[in-house]
Formats: sequence, C-alpha cells, structure tokens
Amino acid sequence: MKIEIVENNVVLVNSSNKNFEIHPLWLRERAKTEDLVDRHNDQRLYDPSQLDQTIKIKKASMNNGHLNIEFTDGVKFEYKINNLLYEIDKKEPLEKIVMWNSDLNKKPTAAYKTNIFETKAMYDVLQDFYRYGFVIFKNVPLEDNYIVKFANSIGTIRPTNFGESFSVKSVPEPNDLAYTSIALTPHTDNPYRKPIPCIQLLHCLENEVKGGFSTLVDGFSVSEYLRKNHNDLFKMLTKTKVRFRFVDKTIILENWGELIELDENNKVKQIRYSTRLDYVPALDKKELEKFYEARKLIASLYTSSKFEIKFRLEKGDLLMMDNHRLLHGRTSYDVSEGKRYLKGCYIDHDSTEGKLRHLERKFGLKWKK
Repeated sequence: MKIEIVENNVVLVNSSNKNFEIHPLWLRERAKTEDLVDRHNDQRLYDPSQLDQTIKIKKASMNNGHLNIEFTDGVKFEYKINNLLYEIDKKEPLEKIVMWNSDLNKKPTAAYKTNIFETKAMYDVLQDFYRYGFVIFKNVPLEDNYIVKFANSIGTIRPTNFGESFSVKSVPEPNDLAYTSIALTPHTDNPYRKPIPCIQLLHCLENEVKGGFSTLVDGFSVSEYLRKNHNDLFKMLTKTKVRFRFVDKTIILENWGELIELDENNKVKQIRYSTRLDYVPALDKKELEKFYEARKLIASLYTSSKFEIKFRLEKGDLLMMDNHRLLHGRTSYDVSEGKRYLKGCYIDHDSTEGKLRHLERKFGLKWKK
C-alpha cells in the first residue's frame, strides 16, 4: 500500500493494484495545527461537521515520508505518510493470533520487574498476550493486594459486586464455587454481566496443596475446529442465545448471549461458557435436540486432552488471560494439605490496547504481523 499524488492535486492510495482517491475533507479533518487541536491532548478545537463540504486540495507534494497539503480554506499541514496508511489499513493491535491446543510447548511468560510497565519488554509481553490470549508474569511481589497496583499500571480495574479485587480461596459459605476446593471445569467468567469483563488477572500468593492445578483452553481454537469438522453444530452454537444467571443474597445478575459469538466478518469474536450458570431457552424440540448435541460436543472438546493445558501456578505467578477468548478452570484440591490463595481482578480490553499504542508511540514501534 502506498500514497501518490496525481494531476490536479489528487491524492491516491494504491492498495493491491487498486487505486482510490482520499477525500480532501478526510485529510482536512486530520490536520493538527496548533489552532486546530489542543497540544496537550490532541483533541479538536472545532466541529469537523461544520467544515466546508466542498473543500479541495490547493497544493500537494511529498518528501521524506511526508505529505504536504494546502487546502482551499488556507490550512496547511504536513502529514506522516505512515500514520495515514495506518488509519487507511484499519490496523488492530495484532491482526494474526496464534490458535493453540494442548500441543502448546512453551507458555508465554515474562519476568516481572517493578519498572516493566513502561519498557519495550512490556510491549513484547502484551504482543504475546494478544497472540495466545494469556501470559504468565513470574516473581510478582507477594503483597496481599499487589494485584490492584499491577492492574492499574496497565489500565484501570473494573470493580464488580465481588469488589475491586477478590480472594480465590476455600471459604465456609461461598457465594461462588470459585471459593471452594472442588474442581472447576473450563469456563469463562461472569457471562451474566453487562458487559462481560474482558481480561482476568489471577495472582498466586500461596499454593501448598498437591492439587489445584490451573487449566486453560483456547476457545477460538475449539470454535474453528467445530467450524471445520461439524459446521452444522457450530452454526447452532452461534445463533442460539443462552441466559446466564448469578444469584446471591444481595444481587441477581442476568445476561443473554451465544456460546460462540461471531463478528460482522464471520470471525469468532467471543466465547461464553459456564455450565454452573447457563439456562437454555425453551426452543422447538428439534432445535433443542440439535443445540444439546452441539453443546455436548463442545463440552467434550473443552475438557479433552486435545485442547486443555494444565499447569501449577507457583507463589508469585500472575496469570493474565483474555476472558472473551480463553476458558479457565482448576483441578480439585485438599484444604487439609495447606493454603491455596489467589487474588483476582478484572480489566477491560482498552487497558491492554491503550498500553500497547502508548508503548508503540514511545518506542517508535509498529504492530507485528
């Protein structure tokens, strides 16, 4: 993809041997002279909808990776061509993810350091997070609520009715099965919320038990396996909305959604799955039979040795995982053997995306393919 200037000061983009003209108004809206945007925050000081709709390019030239434009309203601005191509190409933080199964030999890990959040190393860690849907930080300080400081160094914590952070350990009267020692099959967290939390952080502070192994499954990988090998069942899971419900003494939370949600390009966008909390709608009998067949199959895949990985979180490990992509769980453990204590919290996707774009700008980096 490249930008070129042709006769009459027309600016063209050549993409896959197809040219299209950049609208002069589109360029004018991106002019950032001191009188047009606030230098502290890059926000416009005017309403672009009030610009002259017939504005044209009076002069145009290119040199050293810059596009120099003078408009008919008198505004002059020098654009970085790479910035324009970035917008035109509609790039996301990471376009090519790695779909994995139990053959994943090396889990993405990072050595934690107190100043890691503003380093090139953090950029690389977040790229790994986008590739695999999770990353494990090693040797994170064992302060009881250090997870709050950690999370707020990436973005902003999303509080829930469980609090700003929550303690994952066995308690006498739990309002969630996470706070017991029983095995938890692969699931996504909080599908009953509006909106559903995007990213979960779990910080291991104590782990003295023989069991209690953590499990992860790449829901996107399982979905694509279904699409390829059982397309009729895949479609059933993408079109049937299921009700998810959470109840305790102080609140009732409900939300509806597909077990596999697709975006406008038919790509898998989000996974929802929690057998402790789902309520299937009363559909036609034949439809339900098809849905139950599909759910049974995906349940078996989520717990299969083909897709599930199992590992032990050690003291100081902090697991960061994409709750819209990955399913997580744990094996059972015996509380009489000792303590198993994790602190958890949630942050949103804009936390990691925002940190990535900030580090990209800081170090002059570009998204990796």
